[in-house]
Amino acid sequence: MLIDIIAGARPNFIKIAPVIEAIEEVQKAGVDMQYRLVHTGQHYDKKMSGDFFEQLNIPLPHYNLEVGSGTQAEQTGKIMMGYEKLLLEKPCDLCIVVGDVTSTMACSIAAKKVGNIKVAHVEGGIRSGDWTMPEEINRIVTDSITDYFFTTSETANNNLRGMGVKDDRIFFVGNTMIDTLYKQMSRLQKPAIWDQNNLKNKEYIIMTLHRPNNVDDGDKLGALIAEIVKAAHGLQVVFPVHPRTAKMLHTTGLVADNLIVTEPLGYLEFNYLVKNAKAVVTDSGGITEEATVMGVPCMTLRDSTERPETCIIGTNELLGTDPAGIAPAFEKLFAGQWKKGGIPELWDGKTAQRIVGRIVELFGLG
Repeated sequence: MLIDIIAGARPNFIKIAPVIEAIEEVQKAGVDMQYRLVHTGQHYDKKMSGDFFEQLNIPLPHYNLEVGSGTQAEQTGKIMMGYEKLLLEKPCDLCIVVGDVTSTMACSIAAKKVGNIKVAHVEGGIRSGDWTMPEEINRIVTDSITDYFFTTSETANNNLRGMGVKDDRIFFVGNTMIDTLYKQMSRLQKPAIWDQNNLKNKEYIIMTLHRPNNVDDGDKLGALIAEIVKAAHGLQVVFPVHPRTAKMLHTTGLVADNLIVTEPLGYLEFNYLVKNAKAVVTDSGGITEEATVMGVPCMTLRDSTERPETCIIGTNELLGTDPAGIAPAFEKLFAGQWKKGGIPELWDGKTAQRIVGRIVELFGLG
């Protein structure tokens, strides 16, 4: 059996690493399961993709489609064309896509159109309800043509049932991103900026922003950052800047003594900062999951989330995108009133094993 594993952007690499490891484990047990790692090149900056192969011990891709930057339509078209060519040369038996990036949707479409190849969606069924997010469109399109769904929560399961998906195609397995976090927790690395800025445990804020509605308008971006650094009670605010955000950040003219701006960090360095932070401020979905497992207070600058379990069970709270919502949340944090949170069901570090075990059963490889 030949499986294609698709990765194109930073979150994908975190999610595929344990799946690859689980496949290699069943190979050692004599199971006939081969894989091709296909990197679409959607993220091509070293800090956004390259470092992950080294830090997470992911083998180099068998194929790199090298699509590079472009509009949503340009990237989608280039990915579909590149993956179609690969499939025409040598088709696979199963295409595994993860998450909700453009690569996920584009490769799913190509797989189904080229030869009605089976598609498995890791993290299927999550929904924000916000159709202005490109990721939401990617999720809906991908799930409309997926054969097997590996889900992170009962909420995701119910979203799929609402689409008419039968239970025999839905497999509640947990969260592969958390598999990686647990495995790498003991290897987290103190970044250079820790000593350079005299950072101390639980005495700084870590912040990430990259959503278009937060960063594409310089005035809006400046207002959000200004409110965060003001509300931080003098604590340093560490801001690893996403390439998308960097384009607008220089237009804000914002200067603050407690704002530390740095380039994107590797996985091990970034999560070292999350683990030891007083709190996280973000508009990323994946970071809310990691913060939840590490028990770190998390403030999300969005009006909706596709990961409600991080709010219902975990340490995350939605603040919206109005800067006025930031100060009250920080007051709650500094008053010691932030919720403790818990860890969602099956977020136990064994998700990839369950996924690969299920594939062995589905394809009669056991």
